[in-house]
Amino acid sequence: MSVNGIGQNYYQNYVSAMKNTKNVDGTDKADRTYKLSETEEMEIFKKEFYDDLSKITVHNSLSNVAVNISEAAFKAMKDDPEYREKILSLLQRDMGSSVAPRNCSAVFTVGATLDEYRGDSWPVGYDSEFHTRSKNSFYKRTSDKKDRQKEIMEKYLQKRAQVKKQQQEMLNEKIVKQDQERNRLLQSWNNERQLAKASDTYEANFMTETVADGASLLG
Repeated sequence: MSVNGIGQNYYQNYVSAMKNTKNVDGTDKADRTYKLSETEEMEIFKKEFYDDLSKITVHNSLSNVAVNISEAAFKAMKDDPEYREKILSLLQRDMGSSVAPRNCSAVFTVGATLDEYRGDSWPVGYDSEFHTRSKNSFYKRTSDKKDRQKEIMEKYLQKRAQVKKQQQEMLNEKIVKQDQERNRLLQSWNNERQLAKASDTYEANFMTETVADGASLLG
Protein backbone atom coordinates (compact mmCIF):
# COMPACT_ATOMS: atom_id res chain seq x y z
CA MET A 1 0.00 0.00 0.00
CA SER A 2 1.20 3.49 -0.69
CA VAL A 3 1.14 6.07 2.08
CA ASN A 4 0.32 9.69 1.52
CA GLY A 5 -1.62 12.57 3.00
CA ILE A 6 -1.17 15.86 4.75
CA GLY A 7 0.62 14.12 7.62
CA GLN A 8 3.69 13.49 5.49
CA ASN A 9 4.28 17.21 5.13
CA TYR A 10 4.17 18.02 8.82
CA TYR A 11 7.42 18.68 10.59
CA GLN A 12 9.28 19.07 7.28
CA ASN A 13 10.12 22.69 8.02
CA TYR A 14 11.28 21.89 11.54
CA VAL A 15 14.21 19.57 11.04
CA SER A 16 17.38 21.26 12.23
CA ALA A 17 16.47 24.15 14.52
CA MET A 18 19.26 23.08 16.91
CA LYS A 19 21.86 21.94 14.35
CA ASN A 20 24.77 24.10 13.28
CA THR A 21 22.76 27.34 13.17
CA LYS A 22 24.93 30.45 13.30
CA ASN A 23 24.23 33.86 14.75
CA VAL A 24 25.31 36.95 12.89
CA ASP A 25 28.35 37.07 15.17
CA GLY A 26 29.33 33.55 14.10
CA THR A 27 28.53 31.78 17.39
CA ASP A 28 26.54 28.55 17.48
CA LYS A 29 22.99 28.47 18.75
CA ALA A 30 23.38 24.84 19.75
CA ASP A 31 24.24 25.80 23.32
CA ARG A 32 21.26 28.12 23.64
CA THR A 33 17.84 27.09 24.92
CA TYR A 34 15.35 26.94 22.07
CA LYS A 35 11.73 27.50 23.06
CA LEU A 36 9.22 25.89 20.71
CA SER A 37 6.20 27.87 19.64
CA GLU A 38 2.71 26.39 19.95
CA THR A 39 2.66 25.84 16.19
CA GLU A 40 5.95 23.95 16.28
CA GLU A 41 4.79 21.87 19.23
CA MET A 42 1.63 20.94 17.34
CA GLU A 43 3.64 20.03 14.22
CA ILE A 44 5.80 17.72 16.30
CA PHE A 45 2.73 16.19 17.91
CA LYS A 46 1.13 15.57 14.51
CA LYS A 47 4.35 14.05 13.19
CA GLU A 48 4.52 11.64 16.13
CA PHE A 49 0.84 10.75 15.77
CA TYR A 50 1.33 10.16 12.05
CA ASP A 51 4.23 7.83 12.80
CA ASP A 52 2.03 5.83 15.19
CA LEU A 53 -0.70 5.58 12.56
CA SER A 54 1.84 4.28 10.06
CA LYS A 55 2.67 1.37 12.36
CA ILE A 56 -0.91 0.07 12.40
CA THR A 57 -1.39 -3.08 10.35
CA VAL A 58 -4.30 -2.57 7.97
CA HIS A 59 -6.50 -5.61 7.36
CA ASN A 60 -6.27 -6.99 3.83
CA SER A 61 -10.01 -6.48 3.34
CA LEU A 62 -9.34 -2.73 3.36
CA SER A 63 -7.80 -1.84 0.02
CA ASN A 64 -7.90 1.88 0.76
CA VAL A 65 -8.11 3.65 4.10
CA ALA A 66 -8.01 7.30 5.19
CA VAL A 67 -8.15 9.11 8.51
CA ASN A 68 -9.57 12.62 8.79
CA ILE A 69 -8.63 14.48 11.97
CA SER A 70 -9.88 17.96 12.80
CA GLU A 71 -7.67 20.62 14.40
CA ALA A 72 -9.92 20.47 17.46
CA ALA A 73 -9.24 16.73 17.66
CA PHE A 74 -5.50 17.28 17.53
CA LYS A 75 -5.70 19.86 20.29
CA ALA A 76 -7.82 17.54 22.42
CA MET A 77 -5.37 14.65 21.96
CA LYS A 78 -2.37 16.88 22.64
CA ASP A 79 -3.92 18.20 25.83
CA ASP A 80 -5.13 14.79 26.96
CA PRO A 81 -2.69 11.89 26.32
CA GLU A 82 -5.34 9.43 27.50
CA TYR A 83 -7.70 10.60 24.76
CA ARG A 84 -4.88 10.24 22.25
CA GLU A 85 -4.36 6.61 23.28
CA LYS A 86 -8.10 5.90 23.09
CA ILE A 87 -8.23 7.23 19.53
CA LEU A 88 -5.18 5.20 18.51
CA SER A 89 -6.75 2.12 20.08
CA LEU A 90 -10.00 2.65 18.14
CA LEU A 91 -8.15 3.17 14.88
CA GLN A 92 -6.02 0.09 15.47
CA ARG A 93 -9.15 -1.94 16.18
CA ASP A 94 -11.09 -0.73 13.14
CA MET A 95 -8.24 -0.58 10.62
CA GLY A 96 -7.05 -4.02 11.63
CA SER A 97 -10.47 -5.69 11.50
CA SER A 98 -12.14 -7.46 8.61
CA VAL A 99 -15.00 -5.66 6.88
CA ALA A 100 -17.74 -6.96 4.60
CA PRO A 101 -17.67 -7.10 1.71
CA ARG A 102 -13.97 -7.62 1.10
CA ASN A 103 -11.92 -5.07 -0.83
CA CYS A 104 -13.45 -1.99 0.70
CA SER A 105 -12.40 1.61 1.08
CA ALA A 106 -12.88 3.24 4.48
CA VAL A 107 -12.67 6.72 5.95
CA PHE A 108 -12.35 7.22 9.71
CA THR A 109 -13.23 10.58 11.19
CA VAL A 110 -11.74 11.80 14.47
CA GLY A 111 -13.21 14.71 16.40
CA ALA A 112 -12.60 16.40 19.73
CA THR A 113 -14.70 13.81 21.59
CA LEU A 114 -15.27 10.08 21.32
CA ASP A 115 -18.86 10.76 20.23
CA GLU A 116 -17.50 12.35 17.05
CA TYR A 117 -15.48 9.28 16.10
CA ARG A 118 -16.95 7.36 13.17
CA GLY A 119 -16.04 5.11 10.27
CA ASP A 120 -17.57 4.75 6.81
CA SER A 121 -16.78 2.20 4.13
CA TRP A 122 -17.63 1.48 0.50
CA PRO A 123 -16.95 -1.48 -1.80
CA VAL A 124 -14.02 -0.86 -4.12
CA GLY A 125 -15.40 0.18 -7.49
CA TYR A 126 -18.23 2.12 -5.86
CA ASP A 127 -16.10 4.32 -3.65
CA SER A 128 -16.27 7.73 -5.31
CA GLU A 129 -17.31 9.03 -1.90
CA PHE A 130 -14.04 7.73 -0.50
CA HIS A 131 -11.96 9.64 -3.03
CA THR A 132 -13.94 12.80 -2.34
CA ARG A 133 -13.75 12.58 1.44
CA SER A 134 -10.11 11.47 1.55
CA LYS A 135 -8.78 14.21 -0.72
CA ASN A 136 -7.31 16.20 2.18
CA SER A 137 -7.00 13.40 4.72
CA PHE A 138 -4.34 13.64 7.38
CA TYR A 139 -3.46 10.01 6.71
CA LYS A 140 -4.18 7.77 3.70
CA ARG A 141 -3.03 4.37 2.50
CA THR A 142 -4.07 2.96 -0.86
CA SER A 143 -3.44 -0.15 -2.91
CA ASP A 144 -1.75 1.88 -5.68
CA LYS A 145 1.75 0.97 -4.59
CA LYS A 146 0.84 -2.68 -4.16
CA ASP A 147 -0.63 -2.76 -7.66
CA ARG A 148 2.43 -0.98 -8.99
CA GLN A 149 4.73 -3.49 -7.31
CA LYS A 150 2.69 -6.33 -8.82
CA GLU A 151 3.01 -4.72 -12.25
CA ILE A 152 6.76 -4.29 -11.81
CA MET A 153 7.12 -7.92 -10.72
CA GLU A 154 5.11 -9.16 -13.70
CA LYS A 155 7.28 -7.13 -16.07
CA TYR A 156 10.40 -8.43 -14.37
CA LEU A 157 9.25 -12.05 -14.71
CA GLN A 158 8.35 -11.50 -18.36
CA LYS A 159 11.75 -9.95 -19.06
CA ARG A 160 13.54 -12.72 -17.20
CA ALA A 161 11.62 -15.35 -19.21
CA GLN A 162 12.55 -13.51 -22.41
CA VAL A 163 16.22 -13.39 -21.42
CA LYS A 164 16.20 -17.09 -20.53
CA LYS A 165 14.59 -17.86 -23.88
CA GLN A 166 17.25 -15.84 -25.70
CA GLN A 167 20.00 -17.54 -23.71
CA GLN A 168 18.55 -20.96 -24.53
CA GLU A 169 18.34 -20.07 -28.22
CA MET A 170 21.96 -18.88 -28.18
CA LEU A 171 22.99 -22.08 -26.41
CA ASN A 172 21.12 -24.23 -28.92
CA GLU A 173 22.74 -22.33 -31.78
CA LYS A 174 26.15 -22.83 -30.21
CA ILE A 175 25.50 -26.55 -29.79
CA VAL A 176 24.43 -26.83 -33.43
CA LYS A 177 27.58 -25.04 -34.57
CA GLN A 178 29.73 -27.26 -32.35
CA ASP A 179 28.08 -30.36 -33.79
CA GLN A 180 28.61 -29.06 -37.32
CA GLU A 181 32.27 -28.32 -36.61
CA ARG A 182 32.76 -31.73 -35.01
CA ASN A 183 31.16 -33.44 -38.00
CA ARG A 184 33.33 -31.38 -40.36
CA LEU A 185 36.49 -32.34 -38.49
CA LEU A 186 35.41 -35.96 -38.34
CA GLN A 187 34.71 -35.97 -42.07
CA SER A 188 38.04 -34.29 -42.75
CA TRP A 189 39.82 -36.83 -40.58
CA ASN A 190 38.08 -39.70 -42.35
CA ASN A 191 39.03 -38.19 -45.69
CA GLU A 192 42.63 -37.88 -44.57
CA ARG A 193 42.62 -41.49 -43.41
CA GLN A 194 41.21 -42.63 -46.72
CA LEU A 195 43.79 -40.57 -48.61
CA ALA A 196 46.56 -41.92 -46.40
CA LYS A 197 45.35 -45.47 -46.94
CA ALA A 198 45.10 -44.92 -50.66
CA SER A 199 48.58 -43.42 -50.67
CA ASP A 200 49.98 -46.36 -48.75
CA THR A 201 48.31 -48.79 -51.14
CA TYR A 202 49.65 -46.90 -54.12
CA GLU A 203 53.18 -46.84 -52.71
CA ALA A 204 53.00 -50.55 -51.89
CA ASN A 205 51.82 -51.38 -55.39
CA PHE A 206 54.46 -49.12 -56.88
CA MET A 207 57.23 -50.80 -54.91
CA THR A 208 55.93 -54.24 -55.84
CA GLU A 209 55.85 -53.36 -59.51
CA THR A 210 59.31 -51.81 -59.33
CA VAL A 211 60.80 -54.92 -57.74
CA ALA A 212 59.08 -57.11 -60.30
CA ASP A 213 60.40 -55.02 -63.15
CA GLY A 214 63.90 -55.14 -61.75
CA ALA A 215 63.75 -58.88 -61.41
CA SER A 216 62.64 -59.31 -64.99
CA LEU A 217 65.49 -57.14 -66.23
CA LEU A 218 68.04 -59.20 -64.33
CA GLY A 219 66.61 -62.42 -65.62
